[in-house]
Amino acid sequence: MDFDLRDLPTREALQEFSMRIPEIDIRATEAMLFFMRVSSSTFKVSFEGFEKFGISHGKFSVLILLYRNTNTGLMATELAEKVGISKPTVTGLIDRLERDGFVIRQSHPSDRRMSIVKLTDQGTELMERLLPVHFTSTSRLMSHLSNDEKELLLTLLQKIELGIPQAQEIYKKAKLNPFHK
Repeated sequence: MDFDLRDLPTREALQEFSMRIPEIDIRATEAMLFFMRVSSSTFKVSFEGFEKFGISHGKFSVLILLYRNTNTGLMATELAEKVGISKPTVTGLIDRLERDGFVIRQSHPSDRRMSIVKLTDQGTELMERLLPVHFTSTSRLMSHLSNDEKELLLTLLQKIELGIPQAQEIYKKAKLNPFHK
């Protein structure tokens, strides 16, 4: 997810847009553009950090879930659902993590067609080296906020999340660009 727009429109520019596009909520647009830029920069920090440990963001997502479920492991379908990706995509991630020695597949105890994915000792060791760095980076990122501000941010982000289905619906209902093929 890259949103590298550094030259965000000013409030004055958005006010000019609003004369042609009356649906613009100027403050909402300012906040959203800034939020997208900060989110993109935050992801970039994590991506670059994960690369230092030789893994991608997708691999990290699988590994952290398996680390949280060390004793039981997870089935590929559970991993796909919890990460929010397709089963074929998670299967590819598991294949690569297995090739790298970070996970193993074990037969499911009641259904031989399925397998349970678990961290290997090497995978656990990787996470135990990476997580302190990751959580320290996260703490530094948020260090300019008081505890009350962090709580407020969580509350506000949860409220923004509630608007996602409505925002998606607007795009679904939009008429296609006649020049789009």
